[in-house]
Amino acid sequence: MIPRYARDEMVSIWEPANKFVIWRNIEVFACEAMAKEGIIPQSSADIIAQKAPQQFSPEDIVKIDKIEAVTKHDVIAFLTHLASFIGDDARFVHQGMTSSDVLDTCLSVQLTQAADLLLNDIDKLLETLKKRAFETKDMPCMGRSHGIHAEPVTMGLKFARFYAEFERNRQRLLAAREDIATCAISGAVGTFANTPPSVEEYVAQKLGLKPEPISTQVIPRDRHAQFFATLGIIASSIENIATEIRHLQRTEVLEAEEFFSKGQKGSSAMPHKRNPVLSENLTGLARIVRSAVTPALENVALWHERDISHSSVERMIAPDATITLDFALNRLIILVDKLVVYPENMIKNMNQLSGLVFSQRILLALTQEGISREDAYRLVQRNAMKVWEEGKDFLSELKQDADVTASISPDTLEKLFDIQYHTKHVDTIFKRVFTS
Repeated sequence: MIPRYARDEMVSIWEPANKFVIWRNIEVFACEAMAKEGIIPQSSADIIAQKAPQQFSPEDIVKIDKIEAVTKHDVIAFLTHLASFIGDDARFVHQGMTSSDVLDTCLSVQLTQAADLLLNDIDKLLETLKKRAFETKDMPCMGRSHGIHAEPVTMGLKFARFYAEFERNRQRLLAAREDIATCAISGAVGTFANTPPSVEEYVAQKLGLKPEPISTQVIPRDRHAQFFATLGIIASSIENIATEIRHLQRTEVLEAEEFFSKGQKGSSAMPHKRNPVLSENLTGLARIVRSAVTPALENVALWHERDISHSSVERMIAPDATITLDFALNRLIILVDKLVVYPENMIKNMNQLSGLVFSQRILLALTQEGISREDAYRLVQRNAMKVWEEGKDFLSELKQDADVTASISPDTLEKLFDIQYHTKHVDTIFKRVFTS
């Protein structure tokens, strides 16, 4: 991923230096296990663990790349470089293993490392959403359906809704992390012919993974499909929040606005512009993360016990999707934390339709007085249309409608135009969302 949309901690997971450390650990742990099984001498396993480098310098990486340029095989290039440190005992390294044992187990480690960072990001976002939800819990604003004024809600309910959505995303990511955290050290076509299952169990335990129950020559890719699909859902939730902010920041609405810092510029041509650039950026980044989902799903179907059609895909989507999502979550945290809200504009917008937002309450009140729902709907709608088409005041029109006042007195009509009626269960909703 380009540096503009990348954070160092997530990037480092996908750097060659980290990858080679994981490869080294897989090989060393496998040797330790094989020594316990009597497959290789204990003295050789000790020497391998002592001499295999703990870290890999830029110079090491250059050397491995040069070897790979000749061998055209990344794992063999790595093993050749490792042997230059270990000496004669290197003949026991990779005993009975296949390249996929190293590559797939390493990818599992990297994806769990990435998942842990993303879970930390989500926890920070949840804290921020909760804070903003309680700050704006009782702040009335217009609820909209189809983009059109519907009935009153509160700004706090918007934040609470997003909080609940990311609580679900957290559970999804925990499940995806659990599913991807498997280890395969089963050899060619996964039969353990030259490496007993106990070696796999030992390596898995050392790496914080679980043994893959049946791996063929690769870990089954439905696990990876679930992982990237989960990242795609999280990205869509980011876009959900970003889209809401973009709409709320429109000039005609302006109920909320991205923080505009001193010295910030909105347009090279128009000095007055203050644009929702972060929200728009998050919308675009969400598309990038979701673009990994379809290739991950297509990777599930591999030939027989193994092919490498999945390999090139994962070398790109694994770093790109995790790095992009990590950046997007952290950008969203800042955006939500600094979001400016305008309660006065919320009230002003709510009053734009001169009380039409209370139409359902009038409808229900009429039915309670014995009028059929069809007739009640007709009475309310004919007065509502005067507001839309002639700019009339809804309450005034209702008071002048003899068919309405025959059932509901003018004083009672006024009492039905009460915002608090629509927000009376906000505390109950908040208890449901935040008690857990």
